[in-house]
Amino acid sequence: MRTDIFTFASPTELILEIPLETYNQALLVSESLSNPFTRHQAYINKLCLDAVLPWLQEEFTDQTKPFLDDTALLNLWEFLNGTAINLADGSRVILVPSETIDNDELRVAQEWIDIPEFAGDYYLAVQVLAEDNCVKINGYSHHTHFLDRGRYDASDRTYSVDNRHVITDISALIVARELCPQETTRSVIQPIVNISLQQAQNLIERLSNPQIIIPRLEIPFQMWAGLISHGGWRNKLYQRRLNIPEPKSVVDWLQNGITQIAQLGGWESFNLDFSTAGARSVEQQNVPITGFSRILNIAGQFYELRVLPQPHEQDNTWKFELRNATPGGIIPGGVKLKLLSEDLQPFPDNEDIAIAASEQIFVTVVLEPGEGIVWEIEPLPENYDREILKF
Repeated sequence: MRTDIFTFASPTELILEIPLETYNQALLVSESLSNPFTRHQAYINKLCLDAVLPWLQEEFTDQTKPFLDDTALLNLWEFLNGTAINLADGSRVILVPSETIDNDELRVAQEWIDIPEFAGDYYLAVQVLAEDNCVKINGYSHHTHFLDRGRYDASDRTYSVDNRHVITDISALIVARELCPQETTRSVIQPIVNISLQQAQNLIERLSNPQIIIPRLEIPFQMWAGLISHGGWRNKLYQRRLNIPEPKSVVDWLQNGITQIAQLGGWESFNLDFSTAGARSVEQQNVPITGFSRILNIAGQFYELRVLPQPHEQDNTWKFELRNATPGGIIPGGVKLKLLSEDLQPFPDNEDIAIAASEQIFVTVVLEPGEGIVWEIEPLPENYDREILKF
């Protein structure tokens, strides 16, 4: 019997203990935000996540994980309350923490409803009772309920559903998923229109002032959604608000070594025999080249994404390569590697797909100095968030 779950008088109430070690971790997390409001927001979200995630993993599978890694969660909590949890079957739970729950309604930020990359299936109202060392799950609702039966409040850009559409018996969530796996829980929503690179740069400049406490309300929603749904731009805005220096380019990694920030993002350097890379002469074969790689979990298998300079090609030519991380392993048919410009625009020959099982897939691209590239892989890797690699 688990000791971190308690029930009150009502059999429908679920109380989860906050792990004691989480308090110090939450304080450390909160120190990485820009102002008292966002620091407290991150603190509450971290307590909520660490209390609820183990319960979700026990009820479903241990493959139940946050849809963003710890670093990306920081830059999300700078702007938005809530955390998305991906279940193994592709459905998503949104944790909506609050210290004072309104029992008359469940209120959720618009981003969690109207941005396709953020939207979930189930929205859990979680009351964080830090002084009592626990959280209380007060109920849940579906994405469809917010759009079909909910109210939109333009003043704070939230959707809310009244308590008629909040299921207070949390065990019903488990039962419904077992008995009605085909239940419609998420409405179809329109894609967010991409904003231009110049627009993004202007918005980041405008919203980088940490004295702007709630930047999500400062600009029209469609522009804000285009900015925050792009992980690279969201991270850049977060870094500007905390006066964190601009990330070094991949070219700089070659000259001065990979940065600590890049290592935290999962990147590491490696040396490769030039003969393996396709050198044209004996002299070239004696010169190793340095590349950069990160390990990705895609559908339970580990793969390696490599970024390699191609000095025997046209200047500023780079190769993006995906291969199985296991020696001798393959990439199954249907996996796609795609490169996009910083503002998510395609360009000629920007993708490669494994038509059948393959040793590798790759895209070679010629870049201008300072140009940014965003990589994407289908199916999406675990914890995938768009990043901008500058060259």
